[in-house]
Amino acid sequence: MSKLENVPDNIITGKDLDYLCDMFQWNYCAFKKTCNDIEYIDNQEITELFGEISDLFDTNLNTILEIINNPGGEIDE
Repeated sequence: MSKLENVPDNIITGKDLDYLCDMFQWNYCAFKKTCNDIEYIDNQEITELFGEISDLFDTNLNTILEIINNPGGEIDE
């Protein structure tokens, strides 16, 4: 039986990076659509909701970038 080697915690595999890229694209696309649609909404309640939603997508984008820039590190919350 061959010995399994330890994988360092501070790396991102190609598969991980593909998944992170997909998550970034989904959130970026949703963020852009939400921000672009806010100007066409007349209802103040919906405008505020879209603002909250775009903030959520922005937070997700920054979290993904933190993971990519600091693999295996602590994420500031």
